Amino acid sequence: MSPDATAFAHLVDDGGYPRAVQRFLRGWRASSSRDVELPVEGPVTRVLHSADGHWLACEVAPEGGSRTQIWVVTTDPDDRDARRIDHWPSGVEGTAELISWDGTLVAAILTGEDNVGSSCLIDPADGTTTVLDRRSGGRLVDAWAGASLVRVGPRGYRDLIMLRGLTETALLPYDPGSTTDTGIILDDHTPRRLRSGAEGEITQLYQPAREYGLNSTDGYVRALIRSENGAEHARLLEVTVTADGVAYHVLAERPGYEIDEFTVSDDLSTIAILWNMHGASELQVLEYADNTLHDPIPLPGMVAGELSISAGGTMLAVTVEAPSRPPTVELVDPRTREWQLVDREPSSGPTSAEPTLETVTARDGLTFTGWLFQPPAGVKTIGAMLFLHGGPEGQGRPGYNEFFPGLLDAGICVFLPNVRGSGGFGRSFMHADDRERRFAAIDDVADAVRFVVDNGHAPAGCVACCGWSYGGYLTQAALAFHPDQFAAGISICGMSDLNTWYRTTEQWIAAAAYPKYGHPISDRDLLEELSPLPRAEAITAPLLLVHGLNDTNVPPSESQQMYEALSELGRHTELLLFDDDGHEIDKRENRAVLLKAMTTWLTAAFGPGEES
Repeated sequence: MSPDATAFAHLVDDGGYPRAVQRFLRGWRASSSRDVELPVEGPVTRVLHSADGHWLACEVAPEGGSRTQIWVVTTDPDDRDARRIDHWPSGVEGTAELISWDGTLVAAILTGEDNVGSSCLIDPADGTTTVLDRRSGGRLVDAWAGASLVRVGPRGYRDLIMLRGLTETALLPYDPGSTTDTGIILDDHTPRRLRSGAEGEITQLYQPAREYGLNSTDGYVRALIRSENGAEHARLLEVTVTADGVAYHVLAERPGYEIDEFTVSDDLSTIAILWNMHGASELQVLEYADNTLHDPIPLPGMVAGELSISAGGTMLAVTVEAPSRPPTVELVDPRTREWQLVDREPSSGPTSAEPTLETVTARDGLTFTGWLFQPPAGVKTIGAMLFLHGGPEGQGRPGYNEFFPGLLDAGICVFLPNVRGSGGFGRSFMHADDRERRFAAIDDVADAVRFVVDNGHAPAGCVACCGWSYGGYLTQAALAFHPDQFAAGISICGMSDLNTWYRTTEQWIAAAAYPKYGHPISDRDLLEELSPLPRAEAITAPLLLVHGLNDTNVPPSESQQMYEALSELGRHTELLLFDDDGHEIDKRENRAVLLKAMTTWLTAAFGPGEES
C-alpha cells in the first residue's frame, strides 16, 4: 500500500516470471496501472513502497534462482530508470533480501560468499550502504530512526534483539524452544511519518527523526513483536526498551490459535492482525489507542497474507486466495469494514471447490489435521495424492493451488496432511519432529494413507505422495520407509540425502537447520538413517523427480543422485529438470509442464495393469 492510500504495488503472475505492477487508485491515473520494468530476467518476489511514497523497491531472483537482487524505481510511471542498489566486490555475487524501508532508506540483508548476513540500510539514490549489524545467522527484521530489530538463533529457537548504536538489548526472557521472529519498531518521540495535511494530501515529505536533530533512541523505544515466548502459540506483544530495562505486555492472543502476521499504521492508530485457524485465515483490527479488538472482518477467501496499511490507517491491502480464487490483492477500510472495488481484470486460473478439514489419528495417538479436496460430482475417484508442504515448519492451507484442479478433474483426490513438525499449531507440535523424532513424522505420512483409504477417499493401493522442498524429502522418505503404502511418488526440489545436502546447500541454510535435522558431524549416523538415498533399494513405487537447475537451497544434485540410484536398480523413475528456474519453479510455462507431468504420472500409476 502506498502511504497516502492513492496506489498499491503488487505482483502479477500471468505468463513468464511474476512481475511487479503499480496500481493507481485515485487522481487522474485512477484505475490505470504500470508494469515495473526491470533489466533483469527473473521473478519479482517482493515489492514495497517507501515511507514517502517516492520509491518502489523490488526483490528479484535472476533466472528463478535462490539468490536475489534489489532494484529500485521511482513511483513516477514516466520515469523508466531502474537501478540495482545491492553492490558487491568485483567477482563476488551474493544475495540481497529486501526487508522494509527505514524512511527513505532500504533496509536489507546482504549475504556474501562467506554466508554471513549483513543487516544494512541502502540509499536508493546513490547506493550508499550503512551496515547496522553483521553476524552469522542474524536477520534484520525492522529499522527505524537509529534503532533496529535483528532476529538471532537457529530455526525453532529464535529471538529478537534491539540494536541502538553499540547497545544490544534482548527483548524477552530466556525461553528455549520459542520463536520470536517478526516485529515493527514504534517511535515514541516522533511519528514514523512527519507530515502535514490529511492522508492523501501529504505536503511535508518524510524525513527520519535523526534528520531533524532528534534521536528516538535517546529515550524509550517501543516495538510490536510476534512471539511464542511464555506461551504455546504465537501472540502479539508490545515491548518497551528504556535505559533501565525492558518491559512487555500482551496486546492480542487467542488460546489454541496463533498470529500469522500483523501490520501497524504509521500514525499508530490501527493494527491489523491475521490469525491462523488450522490453516485458514481470520482478519481482526485492533485500535492501538485503547486496545479495542474488533470482531473479525469476513474475508473474501479462505487464506490471506501480505498485510499492508496506509499511513493513516484508512486503507488495508491484503492478498486473499482460496481454491476457487487465485491470489488477488483486495482493499478494505478497517473502520467501515467495507471492501473496496478495484477496477481491474480479476485473477484467472483453474479452480476447485473448497476442501474440508479432517483429523487423522497417528499410530502413537497424536492427532493432526489436513485439508481434503475431492473430485467434482460425477467424476469417479481413481486414487488420491498426499501433498506435503515444505519447511518442515510450513503448513498445508486451503489456499489456491494451480496443480490441484487438473488432478481433481482426473479423479484424483488431494489430501494436505499437516504432520507433526508443521507450523501454525503451536511450538510443541512444531518441535515434535526435531532430529530423531523425524521418524514419527515419516510414519504420520503412512498414517495419512490409512486415513484416506479407510474413509473411502481412494481405493486401497491407489495412493501417491507428492511434496515440494522438505515435502519432497518427506515424499522420498515415506516411499523408502513405507514402500507398500504408495502407488507412486513425485518429489519436487527435495533432498535425497541429508548428509550430501548439508555439504552442498547455502552455508547459512545449513547452519539454521542443525536443531531441526541434526548436526552434520555429531549426528552423521542419524542423518544417514533418516535419508532416503541409502534406502533406495526399498523404493518400489514409480518416482518422478523434479528440479530447477538454478536451485541453491536444495541443489539439483539431490534429485539427480536419487534418479541415478533408482535407475541402476531398474526402478521406474524419471527426472524432469528446468534450466531456467530454481527452488520455487516460478516460471508459469514451467509450471504448466510440471502439471502435465504430474497428471500423466499419477493417472498411469492408478490405471489398470500398472505396477503400484
